[in-house]
Amino acid sequence: MSFGQPFFVRVASAMEIAACHPGEPTSDGSEYEEEETKQALWKKLGVTPHSRFLNMAADNHVTWPREPTLVRFDGYHFVLMPRTRDKVQSVHMDLTGNRLDDSGATTVIRRFLSVIAWCDDNFATLGFGWSGNPVPVPVAKPELAFRTTPHYIFDRKMPSTPEARRALALYREALNAEHNALISYAVLNYYKIIELTQRDRGATRNWFRDNFDYARSFEYLKRPLNDFDKLRGATEPHEYIYKSCRIAVAHAGKDSKSDPDDASELRRLYVAARIMQVLARHCIEAELKISDCMFDGT
Repeated sequence: MSFGQPFFVRVASAMEIAACHPGEPTSDGSEYEEEETKQALWKKLGVTPHSRFLNMAADNHVTWPREPTLVRFDGYHFVLMPRTRDKVQSVHMDLTGNRLDDSGATTVIRRFLSVIAWCDDNFATLGFGWSGNPVPVPVAKPELAFRTTPHYIFDRKMPSTPEARRALALYREALNAEHNALISYAVLNYYKIIELTQRDRGATRNWFRDNFDYARSFEYLKRPLNDFDKLRGATEPHEYIYKSCRIAVAHAGKDSKSDPDDASELRRLYVAARIMQVLARHCIEAELKISDCMFDGT
């Protein structure tokens, strides 16, 4: 692109007119003040030109700062942001500044939440999040989808046996635990559903052995099953579910070292839970003869 003499003549003419007839400023400059305030806040919170933040929701009832605050914890630093009308309490860690990946940062944040939960003797859970922003980004309150229908048809009775009632209760508790990021409790409850239908521990393990291929019939479980197979290695699926899932989360002995703050351990349990949920549902339908139809009258 080139600019000739006529262009500059027009610019000079416009400048002369503007000098003779000055107008009102288009704004009061507050947008610059707002930007300067924001930059000062980022600097206070440890943001650098190379920052890449992990942003995680943190539902809790522990002591939390009223304003965005930089916290130092055992050699790491991260930002705590308060709850607002449309944002949840959240934790933000600079992955570059702390030299961590997403998994390592999540583990550190969980360690921090465990300490403050102990100090305040109250709950503190880590929820959803993402990474990649150059500055900490507040986490919006979730707008959970819900299911409605214009024609609600329901015709069911309370299950007639104590075992059936307990099985549905355990299944609901497991789903609730997964929703609230309590994956250890979800794994344990899915296992207890199968235990409920078998005569002893050995029979329960044999049920998993004999029914595991049922999970392989679902296409959407292909990826979780591949991950599951890699995690179990040479261990048989039913033995892995018993020793590395059920025993690991239910006990705390020298052979049961499941750590609910460890991000890699939680990922392992989430993989197992996807498969155990399908098997638990299969057990309720096959062993206890409970239909999942809302209007079959049973």
